[in-house]
Amino acid sequence: MSSVAVVLFTSDLRLHDHPVLCAALRDADEVVPLFVRDDAVHRAGFDAPNRLAFLADCLADLDAGLRDRGGRLILRRGGTAREVKRVVEETGAESVHIAAGVSGYAARREERIREALSGTGCELRVHDAVVTALAPGRVVPTGGKDHFAVFTPYFRRWEAEGVRGTLAAPRTVRVPAGVSGDALPDRDTVKDVSPGLARGGEEAGRKLVKSWLNGPVADYEDSHDDLAGDATSRLSPHLHFGTVSAAELANRAREKGGPGGEAFVRQLAWRDFHHQVLAARPDASWSDYRPRHDRWRSDEDEIEAWKSGHTGYPLVDAAMRQLAHEGWMHNRGRMLAASFLTKTLYVDWRVGARHFLDLLVDGDVANNQLNWQWVAGTGTDTRPNRILNPVIQGKRFDPDGAYVRRWVPELAEVEGPAIHEPWKLEGLDRAGVDYPDPVVDLAEARSRFERARGLD
Repeated sequence: MSSVAVVLFTSDLRLHDHPVLCAALRDADEVVPLFVRDDAVHRAGFDAPNRLAFLADCLADLDAGLRDRGGRLILRRGGTAREVKRVVEETGAESVHIAAGVSGYAARREERIREALSGTGCELRVHDAVVTALAPGRVVPTGGKDHFAVFTPYFRRWEAEGVRGTLAAPRTVRVPAGVSGDALPDRDTVKDVSPGLARGGEEAGRKLVKSWLNGPVADYEDSHDDLAGDATSRLSPHLHFGTVSAAELANRAREKGGPGGEAFVRQLAWRDFHHQVLAARPDASWSDYRPRHDRWRSDEDEIEAWKSGHTGYPLVDAAMRQLAHEGWMHNRGRMLAASFLTKTLYVDWRVGARHFLDLLVDGDVANNQLNWQWVAGTGTDTRPNRILNPVIQGKRFDPDGAYVRRWVPELAEVEGPAIHEPWKLEGLDRAGVDYPDPVVDLAEARSRFERARGLD
């Protein structure tokens, strides 16, 4: 009689460099590749349209890859623990394999699966360093602390520890006969998807990795903040869904070497850094990591102007409109948009984090929430009161205004750096420019923030 193992895919929708799948194939003769559409994700509001559409691509691609190897993806709908137990009972599986997660939801899911399997004789095996390059908690500070609160010392330890080796994709996956699943979701049936949303799936992700590492990464250190040049990898959605392995990407980028490759590896470590923070402090997903006793404002008109990209500050508006159109935003744009909401408008970072989660295809709790906290000054930033000026940022990172013109067509006829201060236009330069005045004065907003933080 053949032995059976279950692989529960979560944020690791790939076949290459997949420790979970490799371990299951070593454990058993046959494997059930399982993905569960959990009702809890819907109840929590995390099944945003852009991520649902991208997920549909990923599942279709994963199923195709498994079929090429003699297998198939089994999709179930309902509570994850319940569906896992059902598959175990149907197949007589002796082990269930899953990638470790760091969110509160991931911890509850693991606990419920373990409870559901108790008494069945089936073992739950949780694998580290699948979603991240280095497992959260693999390196910790001296002195008994459970996580690093500052990135630089974490990165030194991260580099010294080293990333695990890359695993080959399996050649064959045998699935037990008779195990059934539901139809895979169809991207085209998802409503309210951003019109410029990229395609998902491992095949698309690996093509993007190849093109990125074969050229643009070499200039990454110097060009990553060039908004108009769009000189970043755009791999964050694939890292979020696990269609690309963070460990493999770190290894391959390091093989390329050079300042660009090393700068890119540092960004992968930054992602790992936030995962180890959240693993140690799961409440940081919605609570201040370092409370500043902020008395946040809540001006609904200003918040709506920020969301829709009509603040009167062109670079902020361009970034927010890119988010709405693509379900993605350049990292420099994310920092500026977050700083503007939290420190210029002085609005609670949770308002911005929720809006980003509603639209970002790469939106996950660790990176989204903790990057928002970093910018808001309630997180791990060692300079919690820094404020990014949208005019200065525009002139520095979009000097001729090409990025703004791409996303704010009202200003398309404004030439040069003047585009970042349209309220100063006069005469013919102002004629025909249908663009709102700034929602706030920057100097007054700075003073308000400094008074609120007790810095005046």
